[in-house]
Formats: sequence, structure tokens, C-alpha cells
Amino acid sequence: MKKQFLALTMFIVLFASCKEETKGTLVSNPEDVSKAFNTMLDNYYEDGLKLNPLNATFIGDNRYNDKFPNPLSSEYQAATKAHFNKYLEMLLGFKDETLSDSEKMTKAILKWECDINLEGFNFSHDLTPIDQMWSPHLMVGQLASGQSAQPFKTVEDYNNWLKRLDGYTEWLHSAEGKMRQGMELGYVLPKSLIVKVLPQLQAGAVEDLDQHLFFSPIKNIPDSFSDEEKSTLTEAYTKALNENIIPAYKSLHEFMSGSYMDAGRTTSGIADVPNGEAFYKYMIKLFTTTNMTADEIHQLGLSEVARISSEMEKIKEEVGFEGDLKSFFNYVRNKKELMPFTDPQQVIDNFNAIHMRMQPQIEKLFDLKPKTKFEVRRTEAFRENSASAEYNPGSQDGTRPGIFYVPIPEVTKYNTYSDESLFLHEAIPGHHFQSSLTQESNELPDFRKTLWYSGYGEGWALYTESLGKELGLYTDPYQYFGMLGAEMHRAVRLVVDTGLHSKGWTREEAIQYSLDNEAESEASITSEIERYMAMPGQALSYKIGQLKIRELRAKSEVALGNKFDIREFHNEVLMLGAVPLALLEARINTWILENK
Repeated sequence: MKKQFLALTMFIVLFASCKEETKGTLVSNPEDVSKAFNTMLDNYYEDGLKLNPLNATFIGDNRYNDKFPNPLSSEYQAATKAHFNKYLEMLLGFKDETLSDSEKMTKAILKWECDINLEGFNFSHDLTPIDQMWSPHLMVGQLASGQSAQPFKTVEDYNNWLKRLDGYTEWLHSAEGKMRQGMELGYVLPKSLIVKVLPQLQAGAVEDLDQHLFFSPIKNIPDSFSDEEKSTLTEAYTKALNENIIPAYKSLHEFMSGSYMDAGRTTSGIADVPNGEAFYKYMIKLFTTTNMTADEIHQLGLSEVARISSEMEKIKEEVGFEGDLKSFFNYVRNKKELMPFTDPQQVIDNFNAIHMRMQPQIEKLFDLKPKTKFEVRRTEAFRENSASAEYNPGSQDGTRPGIFYVPIPEVTKYNTYSDESLFLHEAIPGHHFQSSLTQESNELPDFRKTLWYSGYGEGWALYTESLGKELGLYTDPYQYFGMLGAEMHRAVRLVVDTGLHSKGWTREEAIQYSLDNEAESEASITSEIERYMAMPGQALSYKIGQLKIRELRAKSEVALGNKFDIREFHNEVLMLGAVPLALLEARINTWILENK
């Protein structure tokens, strides 16, 4: 699930004086304090949507569908910094002894949110604003397809997107300017990542509008529109593409394939850019929500790789394979029986079948289930070759379903051995349960319904992969091996991410370590390693979060004995919404005491 990049897509807002708002913190009446606290939270949320109009669109709030901010501008960055400083000052005016337990948790979360965002301004990550995996141009491609969160149902919807494209065009030009600045200061992408961006930009430079992704809304224009409306919109979209979008993509492609490629790094890790070591420390904190060091994480990864390898050996013996584990990886990668499909729809159908098999067992582990609907879809062609499977949350009002996107670049080579664990992680009860239940909550303040902390979010999703046997899956040893493989993949990440960014590993060394320890294909592993190069630290969050949730479940089982109810434990984890891991641990410890 990829939400972090949305923090980069914001809208400039002028802030009113907070003098009147802070008056509520001076009163002693508990009801008045609570009212003032909740008013502050509401204002924080509303100001955040103005700063982040794309976030609003993704949750189904259409008030800002015509806005696309430029987070690379100094004005925007100043406004964002003012936003977090303003609410941090207001927040500290509320003393813990005047707040309820729930309000104390919210205060701690909001303080973390303000602090971590303000700390990010110490680094110049805006000088590398484009990569092959996380950048706004990929999200905009999804929106432009007309099949994502941006609505294209009314004439106003179509005009909103045209206005949003104006802002996006400005961002494209600013990105080129920032990268030129980065070249002068030593902030550039590795060459191997630049190569992967070029086809994505080329897709935006296509001159044949019938083949252009951004022309999709016109090709699917509603029949209910009048002939005059259709003609006017077609002309406007044609002009926007020919005069703005296509030239901007062409310029960016020419720059990145030319002088920027020449300047591209031959090194792989973030330590090789100015202040890179400190930046990596910050990214570890941002994504794991812990203060763990790179060395601690590296050693944990080596330990987990050894543990999971021993479990894999048992499966190898169970299926009667006589070679070593590395040979077994190759055997699984290339086993024809695990690559049975000839049509991409068969891949989608297989995931839907997994859903049907596990549904009867879900009640045993979960008594809270979301109302938001759910779909499995193939990843869009323009980004399929460099994409991972991912989940996009549904809208808060339930009108847009949660979507599990599956890349199928070559269907005859699609290997099914990890499909059950992948469904549990990305879909049910992983990200779909987690995101949808948070959005549907009547207890959480609005700003907490849209928060994303990777340590919690990805940790939960990886934890749910271990629930497969309890949900009636993993009856096939290869699917259970797939679960072990997925866990190994996340353990390997601890080793290679820290290896790349703190120990001087090359891209090739990281690829080889992965090939030696997991069953993914070389093409898939290469894409993954380049993903870690593009976003240092993000890959650490899965295993760190999973191990914390496992630890808390084991602690609860021992402490509560016969009183332990797995459904109630899952409720406690899910009802909090996304939180830093230390706050999750504090809540579960309190829950244990309450139930003893």
C-alpha cells in the first residue's frame, strides 16, 4: 500500500490567527476542554485537506478536485511548515491531566505527526522529486485514466480535472528545475533508476491522443452529455494535452535521458548524497516509527533470514525435493505447474477464488468487518512493468471500493505460489480491513481516519499473512512456502535496505543476496531492490511492525490465558487506526490490564 507520497502533493493555504482557537486550552471545565480540543482537531483536519487536496479526492471529498499544489515551491513549503508549527503550539496548550484517555492518545499521535513532518524539512529530498516507484506522476496517471479516485461523471468533473492538470503541468516543470539544482549540489538518482523512469515519461509524451492515457476520459465521455458539451470538452482536452501535458513530458524525458542521465550516480545507497547518513536515520524513524539504528535492523534481518530458512527446509523436505534450498528456490520459480495461466483474467479469478475459500472462516478471527466493498483489478499498463501488487483504499462514503491492484506484465510467467499470502496482505484481512474499518470508525477524529504509518500499516498486513491456516488456506505446501517466501522477502529487506543505505552495498550485491535467500524471480528482485533505492527505509516497516504485533499477541495470550479472545485482540489493534508502534504497545498493555 502506497500512501506516503501523498504527503508530497499539497495545496497552499493562508492560515488565520490561532489566538481565538487557543482560548479553549485555558479553561478548566472538562467539557469545555474536550470541546476546544475537538475543535482544534477538526480545524487541523480541514486545513490539512486544503494543503493536501489530492488526499481529499482519494477519500471521496470532492471539494478540491480542481487543485493540484506544487510542493516543490518555496511558498508551499513555508505554508506547510507553518501548518505543523501552528498546531504543535496549540496542541501543547492542552495538558494531559485535562484530557480523557482517548484524547491523550490522539494528542500523542498528533504530536508525532507534527514533529516528524517538521523534522523532514531538515533534508533536501525535494531535489530528487521523481523516481520510478513513488512519484506523483504515477498517481496522476492513475487519476487520468478515469478509473481511480478522480470522478468523471459530470461536466464539472471534467472541468475540475482540466484545472488540476494546470497545476500538475507546473509541478512537472518545477521537478525539472529541482533536478537541475540537484545536479549542481550532488543530489541525483542512480542511473539504474533513471532508466526505469524514462518509459513512464515516454508514455506521457505520446502524440497520438487516441493512445494517450490522459485522453481516456474523453474516450469514455458519458452519453448523457449533450453534443455541445462533448465537443467543448474534447476540444479543451485536446488543447491541454497538445499545448501543456505532452510538451512538459517531452521536455522532462529529453532532460532525464540526456544531461541528467550523464550526471546519474553509479552508487546505490542514499549515504552517497550530501547529508545522506542523517537522512537515512530520519527515514528509518519515519517508516518504522521507532528509534532503531541501521545496525540493529541489519542484525535483526540476518537473524530472521536464518530462522525462516530453517522453516523453508521443512517444506522442501515435505515435497520431496533433494537439492539445497537455493536450488529449491529455482525449482519453485520455474515450476510450470505454478504458472498455469494464459489470460490475465485467470489471475484475477484466482484471487477471487481465494477470497471465497477463506470467507467461511473469517468469523473465527474477526467480529469487526468493513462495509466498504472490495475489488481485484489488474494494474494499469503504463506502470505495470515497474509496479508491485498494492491496495488503494475505498472512499470514506463507501461509493468507491477498495482496490487490490495486481501487475500481470507476462501472464504465462505469472507464478501463483504466493497468491494466498498476497491476498491476505493486500486485501482481506490485511489492508482492506485495516483501512476500511479506520475510515468507517465513529470513534476516531477525522484526521486519524486518513493517517498512515507504515510500521503499523505494513506490519499489520504482514502479520495477517500468518493467519492463513486459521482461515482455511495454506493446505497446499507450495502456498505455505509462498507465505514463508513472503515473510523471507520482508526479512531480506531488513538486510538489503540497510546494506544499501548504511553499509555501502551495491545494487548488484543486494540483488545477489536476495537471489540467494528467496524464491522471487531475478526480474522481480531487481525491481524490488530499485524500489528500496528510490525510497530508503520504507521496506523496513513491514517486518518491524509485524514482529511488534506478533510480540503483543503472544504477550496477551500468556497474560490473559483462557480470557484471551483473538477477535478482541484484533479489534484493539484495528480500532486504533494507524499509530506509531510505541503507542500501539501502550494501548495493548492497558488492554491486558483491563481484562485481567
